[in-house]
Amino acid sequence: MEEAVYHIPALLGPTIDGLDIVPAGIYVDVTLGGGGHTRAILSHLGPDGHLYSLDQDRDAIARVQPSDIFTPIHGNFRHLANYMDYYGVLGRVDGVLADLGVSFHHFDDAARGFSFRADGPLDMRMNPEATRTAADLLAELDLDSLTTLLRLYGELPQARRVAKALVDARGKGAVDTTGRLTDVVRPLLSPKKEKKELAQVFQALRIAVNGEMDALEAFLAQALETLRPGGRLAVITYHSLEDRMVKNFMRTGRTDGHDERDLFGRSFAPMKALTSKPIVPDDAEIEANPRSRSAKLRVAVKL
Repeated sequence: MEEAVYHIPALLGPTIDGLDIVPAGIYVDVTLGGGGHTRAILSHLGPDGHLYSLDQDRDAIARVQPSDIFTPIHGNFRHLANYMDYYGVLGRVDGVLADLGVSFHHFDDAARGFSFRADGPLDMRMNPEATRTAADLLAELDLDSLTTLLRLYGELPQARRVAKALVDARGKGAVDTTGRLTDVVRPLLSPKKEKKELAQVFQALRIAVNGEMDALEAFLAQALETLRPGGRLAVITYHSLEDRMVKNFMRTGRTDGHDERDLFGRSFAPMKALTSKPIVPDDAEIEANPRSRSAKLRVAVKL
């Protein structure tokens, strides 16, 4: 596959160790992105192994080339089981990886609208072929819906005040650029926490535009279906909403964390987490890649 990298993968070493790759194994990287994790997995495979890598952005797929041991797939990981069934490996996969972070390429490309650091269209679509942008969402939602979105997905304390400001701003012109969004919400943010709270606003909109929580829930269930018994699931998260869902799923098999048990008190949990706490970057990694500071890796084995 192409060597150019537009994303530095977080927790690369611990992730590869967690997957416990065997040369003849079958693996799936459901978040190809810049290809860092995909390249590392491929480097551990022999001629009898195979890696499938998914991405919903055609730009990521266009940067790689298929080979005898590598199949790139343009698609959303919420449909993982369908793809693996198509390729005849459903229930036979040795390891599944998901890095839920946004690629540097997306953050740094002002035209994609993921960051407040540069002005550009308020887009935020991971899949440019999707129909609804963040600007569309801000134009459509009423006050209560927007408040719920900012509170739930951005965990923003002043969610209602920010939502009201955005709704009021529509009367003076569309909120359709990252600069316009930033200008509207900045006066309502804490000066000491401005960057963090701006990031929370942008995160909330990005999650909603891309249906990330629903996609994650669907993916986790299908990852379990995709793996063979003894296969491993590795997931890297970047905010508490994702991490909570992944932790709950690996502990109980449900994203809500409800632990179902039989009459004898035995858990029906279909997986076993390999560590009680998530693996996080060390100081050296954070210094080399500051964007990795919020990354958390959890790994579990299918029982």
